[in-house]
Amino acid sequence: MLLSLEGATVRFGGRAVLDAVDLEVAEHEVVCVLGPSGSGKSTLLRAVAGLQPLDSGRVSLEGRDQAGVPAHRRGVGLMFQDHQLFPQRDVGGNVAFGLRMHGAPKRQQAERVQELLDLVGLPGAARRDVAALSGGEQQRVALARALAPSPRLLMLDEPLGQLDRSLRERLVVELKELFGRLGTTVLAVTHDQGEAFALADRVVVMRDGRIAQSGTPLEVWQRPADAFVARFLGFENVVEATVGAEAADTPWGKVPVPEGAPQGTRTLLVRPAGVRLVPDGTGLRCTVAARTFRGTHVAVHLQHGDAPRLEAACALRAAPEVGDEVGVEFDATEIVVLD
Repeated sequence: MLLSLEGATVRFGGRAVLDAVDLEVAEHEVVCVLGPSGSGKSTLLRAVAGLQPLDSGRVSLEGRDQAGVPAHRRGVGLMFQDHQLFPQRDVGGNVAFGLRMHGAPKRQQAERVQELLDLVGLPGAARRDVAALSGGEQQRVALARALAPSPRLLMLDEPLGQLDRSLRERLVVELKELFGRLGTTVLAVTHDQGEAFALADRVVVMRDGRIAQSGTPLEVWQRPADAFVARFLGFENVVEATVGAEAADTPWGKVPVPEGAPQGTRTLLVRPAGVRLVPDGTGLRCTVAARTFRGTHVAVHLQHGDAPRLEAACALRAAPEVGDEVGVEFDATEIVVLD
């Protein structure tokens, strides 16, 4: 295992911002740590990098405890959200910084700089002024600088956070291809679930300094561990329910559940895709309270009496208008009984 955290704990003012975290990252694996602000994800990254000492627990790299090992001797690369490029150095000088600190010969530095600038899509940019670069170009330079010393672990802190959405979506695809081509081991933190799910082999969701769930993007998306994870992923249809063998009693009436679902008092997630609109007079009677355009579909927010609002995903042309009365039926395959 390349990276291992065992009971890693960091306290600020007596409060555990990293609370006995156990985490492993295998060689060549891309792991994205997700979580809201204050969940401990950036502290975790700083602890691995050696920028934040642990109060208890350990960080090991390739089986070696890193206690007392300074950041510059851990052999890890760290790329921050704000790039932190050196304004007094040109692009080539920025990329070569780590190589120069390691005493690499100038010829080797020049060859590596050219290789990396080609790799990140900035061929021939070595003499450019970093202040004249766009945000996306600065991001590529920062990535090239982090990769230059060939770190055994590359860590990214909100790597695309300052970029506009279209550029983020393009760069995350490029990063995924680049890491796959290089075989880079990556530990990244982000609050953007789309970014994490597109980039990662494994997603780790944090809450209050602890790991709430860890799994492949598909596993986490299909089966959130609890109501917190489900809501963090953007699911709104989360309610307490009494689950029986075939159906659950909910504020929306009887809702079918998958075969073999755990019974008793549980938390129920109804995915928007599992809320089917039918003609008024059949199914659960609801009023369309609001509509939100989501690009590929319309999120329709439905009100049934005093029950919590119910979100349905509708095709653009089929979405009803605000104030319309509709019926609702549920698809058991899109319903998850949470643990």
